[in-house]
Amino acid sequence: MGEGAWLVGFLVVQRLAELGLAQWNTARLRAAGGVEFGAAHYPLMVALHMLWLLGLGVLGHDHAVDPLWLALFILLQAGRLWVIASLRSRWTTRVIVQPGAAPIARGPYRWLRHPNYAVVVLEIAVVPLALGLPLFALVFSIANAALLAWRIRGEDQALAWAANAENRADALPPATLANGSLRR
Repeated sequence: MGEGAWLVGFLVVQRLAELGLAQWNTARLRAAGGVEFGAAHYPLMVALHMLWLLGLGVLGHDHAVDPLWLALFILLQAGRLWVIASLRSRWTTRVIVQPGAAPIARGPYRWLRHPNYAVVVLEIAVVPLALGLPLFALVFSIANAALLAWRIRGEDQALAWAANAENRADALPPATLANGSLRR
């Protein structure tokens, strides 16, 4: 098995573990009155990341891994762990907020509004570059940027809505769907 296969294998295992944690946190947030924003874009986000991983596996499995890009990737993983540790039980792959909850202001959130997305943006480019796939990095970086623009706009609306102490689970904005998620 080539170096690229090991890197992609690590990413697959990491993403599966993160999805498990995200599902756990999502269930706990919803049980505590959390409200989801941006549910419409979530399947596109999942599809993008699945295609990214699949493409890396197909195109990069037999490639050597560039040590400089790998070093940056390892730093990004430290950033990813810092983000998850800072958000604790509020970390999820969905945009779920609790009415009246203030945004997190510890860890990297002291300096950046969306540090998780900074990590993801860099990772989407760095991993293909580590495998010698610059065009792949460019294509997925552009697609990711388009989705993140939509997601960040919705997340900012969700955070603003949640921070308003007058909002309650029984007084949701008019865009609330029957399943408790919001179109944004």
